[in-house]
Amino acid sequence: MVGQRFLEALFEQPHDWRVTVLAEEPRPAYDRVHLTSWFSGTTAEELSLCPPSFAEENGIDLRLGDPAVSVDRAARTVATRSGAVLGYDALVLATGSYPFVPPVPGHDARGCHVYRTIEDLEAIRDGAERARVGAVVGGGLLGLEAAGALRAMGLETHVVEFAPRLMAIQVDDGGGKVLRRAIEELGVVVHTGAGTQSIETHEDGAVRGMTLSDGSSLDADLVVFSAGVRPRDQLARDCGLTVGERGGIVVDEQCRTSDPRISAIGECALAADGRVYGLVAPGYAMAEVAAAELTGATGSFTGADTSTKLKLLGVDVASFGDAHGATPGSLDVLYSDSRSGVYKKLVVHPDGRLLGGVLVGDAESFATLRPLAIGGAPLPVSAEQLILPASEGGAASRLELPDDAVVCSCHNVTKGAIRAAVAEQGCTSLPEVKKCTKAGTGCGSCLKLMGGIVGAELEAAGVEVAKGLCEHFAHTRSELYEIVRVKGITSFARLRDEHGTGLGCEICKPAVASILASLGNGHILDGEQGSLQDTNDHHLANLQRNGSYSVVPRVPGGEITPQGLITIGEIARDFGLYTKITGGQRIDLFGARVDQLPAVWARLVDAGFESGHAYGKALRTVKSCVGETWCRFGVQDSVGLAIELELRYRGLRAPHKLKSAVSGCARECAEAQSKDFGVIATAEGWNLYVGGNGGMTPRHADLLAKDLDRDTLIRTIDRFLMFYIRTADRLERTAPWLDRLEGGLDHLRAVVMADSLGIADDLDQMMARHVETYQDEWAAVLADPQRLRRFVSFVNAPGTPDPTVRFVPERDQIRPARSDEDGHVLIGGTSLEVRTR
Repeated sequence: MVGQRFLEALFEQPHDWRVTVLAEEPRPAYDRVHLTSWFSGTTAEELSLCPPSFAEENGIDLRLGDPAVSVDRAARTVATRSGAVLGYDALVLATGSYPFVPPVPGHDARGCHVYRTIEDLEAIRDGAERARVGAVVGGGLLGLEAAGALRAMGLETHVVEFAPRLMAIQVDDGGGKVLRRAIEELGVVVHTGAGTQSIETHEDGAVRGMTLSDGSSLDADLVVFSAGVRPRDQLARDCGLTVGERGGIVVDEQCRTSDPRISAIGECALAADGRVYGLVAPGYAMAEVAAAELTGATGSFTGADTSTKLKLLGVDVASFGDAHGATPGSLDVLYSDSRSGVYKKLVVHPDGRLLGGVLVGDAESFATLRPLAIGGAPLPVSAEQLILPASEGGAASRLELPDDAVVCSCHNVTKGAIRAAVAEQGCTSLPEVKKCTKAGTGCGSCLKLMGGIVGAELEAAGVEVAKGLCEHFAHTRSELYEIVRVKGITSFARLRDEHGTGLGCEICKPAVASILASLGNGHILDGEQGSLQDTNDHHLANLQRNGSYSVVPRVPGGEITPQGLITIGEIARDFGLYTKITGGQRIDLFGARVDQLPAVWARLVDAGFESGHAYGKALRTVKSCVGETWCRFGVQDSVGLAIELELRYRGLRAPHKLKSAVSGCARECAEAQSKDFGVIATAEGWNLYVGGNGGMTPRHADLLAKDLDRDTLIRTIDRFLMFYIRTADRLERTAPWLDRLEGGLDHLRAVVMADSLGIADDLDQMMARHVETYQDEWAAVLADPQRLRRFVSFVNAPGTPDPTVRFVPERDQIRPARSDEDGHVLIGGTSLEVRTR
């Protein structure tokens, strides 16, 4: 990555250099920061940082798979592995680092891997197909990413960290405890304060386990070493360049080695401040300094920001500045909420300056806090206001950064430079600003803050701000919906290639998946769609805190027969599941392992049940009272209508979840006015309410139409739902959508009842297509052996249960075991064993 950035910086300036690149790997530079995305489907081509025509257009002699093996400084030549000898006038060493593997017995056994290159990942993937238990040696950034990859491949996963906490460099003890708890709740077993003593092997030389320095041992048939890196400085040592006592090629502020004709940049270099930097941002800064030196420009490298922000196993973690409070006299300001897994610490100087901080579980304020720490100016508000949630007076999201605040530390781009790109260089979108300034093209942690700065600057200039879905799509969700619908696009790849850029992200992939599903693009787990889904949709069930899943069968209108109740009870009993009545009049079955889901579904489907779509952005329930059938106040059949509506709209994919209710009279026992669409019976027909939501910001629904007959009611709901699906933003529920809709309720009424836009026929046809093509997603999985293959705890041992999914008894049922408990419940109710530490 650093070598590629050097080439880019060199060719951005006029020069007379003829360049040869010697690369050990078989491919040009690629993105190691996002290397783990390879396991989720990102290809090597998509990770590439070197455009296919880059070398040819710039006259670069790129020699892949032919690394330098020696340097003759006197003759000024480099010899390569193939035997070539090349002369040089200037030599740049960007050899990076190599993974450190502790020299313990068995470290080179079959089944031991490192986590550095695409080839390493390919080897891990192949090894995981034959493994059941994986262990990662090292609990730092890369180690936890490796653990996430092993867990995603279905392996029981352990992390062994010699330090007393995970991510010891980035987080403190408090943050480490919260991080550990969150990761253990996902099913990863963490061992801290323990080093690897030896790797145990079978007679055939394959890994079978590990012995730890604390005397304990664990079974493992795949080991990934991620215990740090060392500067790759052997070339420099062999040719007599000065290296540091603990490694690294010594360089000055211009990145020149002890030989002025040779420079060193990136992880192989020991900078003038005595540090070896293992992050991409310092490497890029060094690359730019070395390029400036060769083109006659000026520059120096005197140190760099080492802030980090990433998501590890779904947990947000960030650190910046003096995160550990090493500055004399510094003070700590803490906020911790163990219930929600959030920990925040700010390190503040006595004079009011922000020095650094640690964020675990909620790193939303990182983009704002990091520039404040780097800038060194006194805080504009109290430190407490910067870490409190917004609902409790937090002010981090409302702070205005000064122009000299560094927004992108990877490329050292300030807020003022971003504003200038808009105001002075004519950039009108985030992608254009990225191209102009390079901000946001490194780790990507600054993109949200950048988007706000660019938007504010455009609005101040009177320019209409683009409302793109994310950095990869300039179109809004509703615009993408129309593109997909009109052009008949059936894959994310085609939509991205024709109307987007980059690889896609956690924002656009599930949003496009939802669009494709709402337009009837087949089963959501087929082909490419399976990799795009949100967490719950991956397994058509709701993931719970200990790695188990809950199953919610559909109970239309809340009506269920005694035999149906008995069947659900028998299933819960036979699989040892926790049962609870939901607020939507359904029964939730908790505690199923992923490999048990098809068996649970099969029993339910045989009894006439189907998926309740509790896992999807889709219709959840249509709640009802008993209506005129039983209630002496009821004036209409609310149960019958609720069942009809739920069966009509079941499986309808939308930007957000949908809830509904039908009340049989004005007494409103079904609480219809708190739903996305609700119906209340009148003596003359039905009143239709829309745009009501519960949750964090409750909103009563608005009356759209009153005294409707049954056919008009259903047609109006059809059009309301399809219009919402077509025009809402990503994850926008009906309440904020209606508040945002230009013209509000009157406009909506005109569209769905008076056809003011002339789209009523389209809306009707789309709903009719949904009703005609609906299929139960559970039954469709059960009927397809290919789809069933994903429902295993371990891909290489399909019948093996996941031992990390643990429970303890509570109130005659089960609940997930906490990290400080050790419990196991045998299915079937025959025995129960619980140990509490």
